[in-house]
Amino acid sequence: MKQPADSRSDKISRTGMRIRRATLDDLNSLVALENATFSADRLSPRQWRRHLVSDSVCVLVAADSQRVHAAALLLFRRNSRVARLYSIAVDAGARGLGLGAALLAASEEASRQRACTQLRLEVRRDNIAAQKLYLSRGYQLFATRPNYYEDGEDALRFARSLSGV
Repeated sequence: MKQPADSRSDKISRTGMRIRRATLDDLNSLVALENATFSADRLSPRQWRRHLVSDSVCVLVAADSQRVHAAALLLFRRNSRVARLYSIAVDAGARGLGLGAALLAASEEASRQRACTQLRLEVRRDNIAAQKLYLSRGYQLFATRPNYYEDGEDALRFARSLSGV
């Protein structure tokens, strides 16, 4: 079935961006994106490097031939069927192109490929745009973590079943 011309995937393809697994060559771009996107709770270059080579982590990026515009960080635990979406970051200049939704869908697929049956995540209580995205993809709120973030903001915990989807 052909998608409408204004679909998110069409917007992404018109920009020349694609979703792919990150490599060590992306390290500087990931650090720059992290620093530009988040004011607290940032990953260090050392943490990013460790994640990029870890068997229990999947870093996905939305990139064109020039640079990384968005990234998602997925964590997997041995002997667990639950994956954790640790972070999605989208460069301010690339917002509105559907990169967050594309990375979320790619994260779900990467989790399924690792035989995970559920994807969980935390989101800041004040990040309404992200909450709307997760709810639109079938995620359900299941808990709150008070004072979760470095600045004292609460986290809302969401989960989605990946079975039969």
